[in-house]
Order: sequence, then structure tokens, then C-alpha cells
Amino acid sequence: MIELYWKNATSQVIGPDHGITPGELSGLGDRMAAAQRAVDGQVRQGKLGYTTLPARRDYRDGVAALVAKLRPWCGDLVVLGIGGSALGNIALQTALNPITYNLQSDASRGGPRLFVLDNVDPTLLKDTLSLLSRRLNKTVFNVISKSGETAETASQFMIIRELLRDRLGNEFSKHIVATTDAEKGTLNKIARQDGYEMLIVPGDVGGRFSVLSQVGLFSAAMCGIDIDALLAGAAAMADRCTAADWTSNPACMLAAVQFLAYTTKGKPMHVMMPYSNRLYLLADWYRQLWAESLGKAVHRNGQPAFVGPTPIKALGTTDQHSQVQLYREGPNDKLVIFVEVEKHPEEVRIPEVFAEAPGLAYLAKQKMSKLLNAEKIATEYALAKSQRPSVTIRWPAITPENVGAFIYLYEYTTSLMGELLDIDAYDQPAVELGKQATFALMGRQGFEEVAKEMRPFIKPDKKYLL
Repeated sequence: MIELYWKNATSQVIGPDHGITPGELSGLGDRMAAAQRAVDGQVRQGKLGYTTLPARRDYRDGVAALVAKLRPWCGDLVVLGIGGSALGNIALQTALNPITYNLQSDASRGGPRLFVLDNVDPTLLKDTLSLLSRRLNKTVFNVISKSGETAETASQFMIIRELLRDRLGNEFSKHIVATTDAEKGTLNKIARQDGYEMLIVPGDVGGRFSVLSQVGLFSAAMCGIDIDALLAGAAAMADRCTAADWTSNPACMLAAVQFLAYTTKGKPMHVMMPYSNRLYLLADWYRQLWAESLGKAVHRNGQPAFVGPTPIKALGTTDQHSQVQLYREGPNDKLVIFVEVEKHPEEVRIPEVFAEAPGLAYLAKQKMSKLLNAEKIATEYALAKSQRPSVTIRWPAITPENVGAFIYLYEYTTSLMGELLDIDAYDQPAVELGKQATFALMGRQGFEEVAKEMRPFIKPDKKYLL
């Protein structure tokens, strides 16, 4: 099971100016305990749908039945989604399947190639469809949208639906799986009319919390990931997050460290830095979860807040050579969350060559994993020497159980942070204006007034154009 190590964020290591002191931690005790009680109460009242996902056998069984039906003939799976309908799918795939998965033959993979179209870049879409052109009869498109009216996903779906109708005729509908609202919405209606297979976007789970629902489980299971183990790991972490003593609860302690770093130590930047390429895109998933949940303009009582630590992703060791200079000698405004793996999925040993070169001889016969983890500890040490706080989430291995545990840990930590910051961690009102502006620019009926307000932005002032 994954573990949290937080000593290097304390005053004992980096001093009281930038490290959390025992007094600051104990002073947070009542507030932290209240946050824990509030979140636990919301769980018991059924208000936090994401916390039920590890135990939702109906969701799991629905995915398993559909996978059994489609996987025998499916060579390529394309996910159409954006944000919470895509980032989790990508993170699961990169964490738990080989980096070269899509390059392997159909026989050696044992599942379809996976493509996640999470942007409306026309080149991305055209290049992907060109690659799949001769394999459309073996391709499944999973369109994920609760309403069906998300502009990015809807536009992709409209293009692909017509392509399939043109190329495959009456058989087109068996190549589309709609993951959407169970009862209503534009996509639900179209799916029923056209006769698509359907999965559910839970009504009580926000998109950025939905990776352990059918939103994320379907593509994972299609590509051979053990979703039972994934859910079991999440369930085990859920049990750990109910520990009555908040100081022994990993979610409470992670929330406490990140909250104190943000509010009392001047650390508004929270960098997640996995030392594993496989886990790098979990940092992308974390960025949406943290930013969209915690970046809020008002407190629950309507008073101004303008809160939210900024999530940043980095990759060890790559970004030791691109960002750590800034992290050590730039503004001391960052908390680094290292993600460390004890046993990597693969191992490579450095050959015993260049014995006559003192600058290389020490590497001979060493494991690459030892070098990678040494680089992490070295960076951790270097940051501490510069009084820069860090915590480490330690993974014994990259397994479905540990991925599930990590996901649940950060989702629950996000709920606790929402309580500590006294904001609604489950809405995203600032996203809506951008959606409305897009509708206006694309000529959607009912958004004419927004289009009028946007005129200065539609036509740039040439005085400021160089």
C-alpha cells in the first residue's frame, strides 16, 4: 500500500520560516478534526458519490459484460472526451500498461489500441482517423459526455458518427458506446434512437472525480487492466481515510501539510513530481482535480475568497534539468509532492564498460532503478538544503491496487481541503462563462447577448497589434 512521508515539510528539517512547526500542526487540530467530521458526515449522508464507487458492483459488472461482448473483435478503442472524461482514462492506461502498448501487435497486446481524443485540434482528429481508416470495422468509439452538449466532445462525435454511417452503413451503431446520463440529455436520446451500447456517467459524481466509475473503468478493462484490483485498492484506501485519529490518517495529514504550506508558509504552488514515466500523467489528472475543485472566488457564505493552490506537474529526473534551478533558487513559494516507486515494472542494468573512465566507472553494473531513486533522494536533499518543503508518496510497486489507492487518497484529500478552505469543492462556476462564450462564437441560438459583449475580443484593436 502507498505511504505518505512528510518529515521534509517540517521545521525540524527546513526551519520554522518555511517548515511546519509542531505548534502550527497542533493548532490546526480542531479545524482538521472538524473537516474530517464534515466529510465523513457527507459520506454517510450519501452526498459524495465518488466515495461509493469502489463498492459499486453494478458499475463494475456493467463494464465487464460490455467488455466481454466487444473485446473479442475490437482492435482499436477511441475515447472521445475532455477533462474528467479523458484525463483519468489516460492516467490509468499509461500507469498500468506498457509505454509501448499501442506499438505492440494485436496478438501480443491482448486488447485494443487506445486513443484518447481530448482536444478539438483538427490535426489530432484527422491524423487519428487517417491511422484508423482501414480498421474502422474493428474500431469502437466511446463518447463520454453527461449531457451530450459539451462542444468539444459533441463536435468529435458528430464527425465520427457520420464517418461510420458512410463507411459501415447500418452496422455503424455497434461501433459506438455512449457513456452518459442514465435517464436524460441529448446524448442519451441519440444513443437510444441509434441503438448504441450505453454506460453511465453517475449523476452524483463530478467529472473530475469519475475515473473509478464506468467513465474510466471501461477503457481500462478493454485494455486489460484489472479493474477489480483497481477498485480494491481504492476501497482499502477508503478504509484508511476513516481513521479516527487524524494524525494517523494519510488523507488528513496530506491535506494538513498542503493547507498549512499554502496558508501559513506562503507556498501557493504545489508541484507533483513522479519519478516514473508511467505515473507522470497521474499528475495531469491531479492538476484538474486540484485546480477545478479548490480554485474558488467565494466562500460558502458568499464572501470573497479567491483561494486555490496552483497545481504544477514535473517529471523526475527530466525536470531536475529544467525546473529544479527555479525551485531551489527562485521564489520559495512551492511545495513539492514527490511520487516515488520502490519496485519499477521493468529493470535494466548498466553494463560494466569504460572502467578506465573515473567519471563513468561508478555506474557499471548498477540498476537503472537505483539511479532513478538516487536522483529523487538527491533532489529531495537539495531542496531541503535550500529550505524548500517536500512530501513523498511512496509506492512499493506500480499496481492496479496502488493506482486505485492513490486516486482515492487525492479525491478524499480534495474534499478535506474544501472544508479547510471553506469553499464548495464540487462546482466549477468559472468554467461556464468560457463555455457560453464558445457557444456564442459558434453561433448557438440563445447566446446572442454574450456575442455582443465579446465584440472587442472578436476583432482585435489594431493599435495593440505589432
